[in-house]
Amino acid sequence: MFRQILVPTDFSKKHVTPLEIATNLAEKHNSTIHLLHVIEIIPDTDFKEFEDFYNELKKRAQKQMNSLLSKYKSKSLQIATHTSYGNRVQEILKFMKQHEIDLIIMNSHKVELKNPVHGWGTISYKIALLSESPVMLVK
Repeated sequence: MFRQILVPTDFSKKHVTPLEIATNLAEKHNSTIHLLHVIEIIPDTDFKEFEDFYNELKKRAQKQMNSLLSKYKSKSLQIATHTSYGNRVQEILKFMKQHEIDLIIMNSHKVELKNPVHGWGTISYKIALLSESPVMLVK
């Protein structure tokens, strides 16, 4: 069913549940999980200007992804880690197309009934609206 599953992460604790869901699905359907971290580029700057800084962030991200995935080593899962640079929404959508992602699983906030419009500009809601693939928002 879902052969390629994307789990974007910023390494906060709230991203543990989407990864758990992805691993459960992947085990049942022999899917590949893609764990993606996007490093935001400082607006109106040249990448070369801060290349050392961005490379250091990428090294840290790789360590954090390895740490996050350490609990799944005993399971026979196919999990690939990826890091990219740029706008998070744009990079997630670009990754989805390039890797033919069947499902995106990401954390989201609960909608407040008193103010339902609040938070519609979040990354998760933008991805849900713009994605060509199904998106599971975990609350």
